[in-house]
Amino acid sequence: MSAPIDPLFVAFQEAVAGRYSLDRELGRGGMGVVYLAREVHLDRPVAIKLLPPERASQRTLKDRFLREARLAAKLSHPNIIPIHSVEDIGGFVFFVMSFVDGETLANRVRTRGPLPSHEGTRVLREVAWALAYAHEQGLVHRDVKPDNILLEESTGRVMVADFGIAAAANESTGDGISGTPEFMSPEQALGTALDARSDLYSLGATAYYAFSGKFPFEGKTATEVLAKQVTSPAPPLSSLGLSVPRRMAALIDRCLAKAPENRPESATALAEQLGVALERRRELPAALRAFVKNSSRLNGPGTLLTAGFMSTLTVIGGALLVGMGPNGVSLSILGMAVTLIATAPFVALVDAASTVVKKGFTHRDIGPAFDAIMEQEKEEFSLVNTGGSARAERVLAALALSGWAAGGAFILAQSSHVIRDIVVNVLPRPSGLVLEAIGGMGLALGMLAGIGWLILRTRRAEPESDFWYRIWKGRIGQKAFAVAAKWYGSGQMSALTHRATELSLGMAAEQLYDSLPKDTRRQLGDVPGTLRQLQDAAQELRKRHESLVEALSDAGDAGSGADYAEVREMRDSLHDSLREAVGALETIRLNLLRLHAGSISAASVTTQLGRAADIADEVDRLIAAQGEVERTLKFPRTPATTPV
Repeated sequence: MSAPIDPLFVAFQEAVAGRYSLDRELGRGGMGVVYLAREVHLDRPVAIKLLPPERASQRTLKDRFLREARLAAKLSHPNIIPIHSVEDIGGFVFFVMSFVDGETLANRVRTRGPLPSHEGTRVLREVAWALAYAHEQGLVHRDVKPDNILLEESTGRVMVADFGIAAAANESTGDGISGTPEFMSPEQALGTALDARSDLYSLGATAYYAFSGKFPFEGKTATEVLAKQVTSPAPPLSSLGLSVPRRMAALIDRCLAKAPENRPESATALAEQLGVALERRRELPAALRAFVKNSSRLNGPGTLLTAGFMSTLTVIGGALLVGMGPNGVSLSILGMAVTLIATAPFVALVDAASTVVKKGFTHRDIGPAFDAIMEQEKEEFSLVNTGGSARAERVLAALALSGWAAGGAFILAQSSHVIRDIVVNVLPRPSGLVLEAIGGMGLALGMLAGIGWLILRTRRAEPESDFWYRIWKGRIGQKAFAVAAKWYGSGQMSALTHRATELSLGMAAEQLYDSLPKDTRRQLGDVPGTLRQLQDAAQELRKRHESLVEALSDAGDAGSGADYAEVREMRDSLHDSLREAVGALETIRLNLLRLHAGSISAASVTTQLGRAADIADEVDRLIAAQGEVERTLKFPRTPATTPV
């Protein structure tokens, strides 16, 4: 049996016949009905939002709706659904906008669950871009919610709809307040004046829903929800046990601050902070994830540490057993054992490095990969952290060092016939026994205190990743990768999505350089050295820029004050220098491409290399100067609190 014909559909189609051909209804709500239609003249699909006829009959409401819709129609931004026209035909008031083939954020969460961290951050940043543009035009959205955020299916682009329309259409909760209760700011719920920061609160509530599938506040009635919006703090997002980055959760909590001045200062600032979060959360290739979590640790947590520890005990025992023998024998055995301890793990490291070298990764991929995994581990660890005493850690660490020092001195004494003769023949026998007892107890105490320190340490932090990070990032890791590349060969370069821009450009340029004839490489000089210098400089600039962005974010509204002027200047200076360093890398890569094509000479590239080296030196000086300023500059770094 066919569905009954909607009289409103028929009446509206008759009014717009010849201009628009209605296809079907897409949705219906307090603001009216949305239809999918075709614009006859241009033969293109459009979406038409029709103001409910009972509201269109009210002259004041109708005029306000048309005025707000025409203001929204002036917005032109990639993340805002464009409004093509605003019409009043035959008593029907409506506006025509582009049809987005996709789904709303609300439908996406309802049907497939909360968004993954990386995807959610991207969606929020694009919404923040749209809001920032609208706010610059003097337009506040007033109804930011998942139903007004569309995700384009073919591109994944985020589009925001209905700027300023909710209030103009007087979409009311029943108390004369326009908007959607679950996403309404406290000032909006109270019916007081709004500014752009009201949209940031609504975006925070939207983010809360996108990541958790829950509203920050729920109630049986709209009035109950509004009361909570005004009086109750939102449960911290981190308290829900989600896999949302710690800083991202804190940023969303700031958006949900009751006082507007405690929220991010603007949508632009929010988008920038979300960009920092995205930069840190690049998706790592599976091979790198497996390397950091497993292979880099020799396929088991603490395997190398355990092997080294047991080997060390074996050496100590062997030295003690032969201590009565000639000094040369003791030292020889000790030396051979130490050599075996050092060599065996290195061979294992080379084998581990080969697992990613064969896939085209290099030693320069290891740092960013460890950074990403360690950040994730810290977030996960914070959820199960049982705490621990830092003071007890320090005491146990001191005892462990003292014990191992006493034990080491005893082993050296046993290995030296001169010292041993003094202990046995010169000192009274009880004194010698006391010294030997001190040495033995020192070893035992050092071992027990070290185990106790490790237990307490792992209750407060996760030291294993940091240990392996230092091993792989240092000279041992560099050498292991170099040997692995020599023994096993390097695979084809993998996708660059996980790499920072400067790292991708530098590696691409280095590959171009390596493929040049030997004579040409000799003419160009140390191109790899210049590339690495620029890469290191750009990465340090990026890290420092992100730290200043976070400091200003933690400062809240105070970050926009005069006391932070120098911090903002440093942030902007670092941003400009980062852009210049990355630009220099891009120029080198393009010139090497031109050199391959034969369109320029090696001398032209050499000139640019000299300029790139100057840029790298300038960056080094800037970083040094900025370090001095940071050491002398005093500004608060504690996050702004949210009054309840």
